[in-house]
Amino acid sequence: MACHEKQAYTAENAPAALGPYSVATGGGPFIFTSGQLGIDPKTNEIVAGGIEAQTRQVLTNLKEILKASNSCPDNVVKTTVFLQDMNDFAGMNAVYAGFFTENPPARTTVQVAGLPKKALVEIDAISMLCKEKDCC
Repeated sequence: MACHEKQAYTAENAPAALGPYSVATGGGPFIFTSGQLGIDPKTNEIVAGGIEAQTRQVLTNLKEILKASNSCPDNVVKTTVFLQDMNDFAGMNAVYAGFFTENPPARTTVQVAGLPKKALVEIDAISMLCKEKDCC
């Protein structure tokens, strides 16, 4: 049985991985992103402004990673949201809803004991690859 080739991706306009992993990998028709934090790629620090600002930065980082991987937010089929505090759900959800406006992906949201850099939110995504270059 032949396997699809796996490819690792980087994104110039998104933060680099914090450890020994890729920000995204592709296998077959899908891109799998690593969890993204609300890190400003210019400062490498978590953005100020609470859950809404961090969620906005997380989704911006995901968008840049997907773009660099020949995909886009419209192609996302599944996300997982990790919240430090479930009381932040409404704030995260309001920003998230503005990002995935049509045919939003399936989603799981969980509260966790802690996140890297004391972040409030982390989101990963599974997205379909574009069949053609720059399809989104």
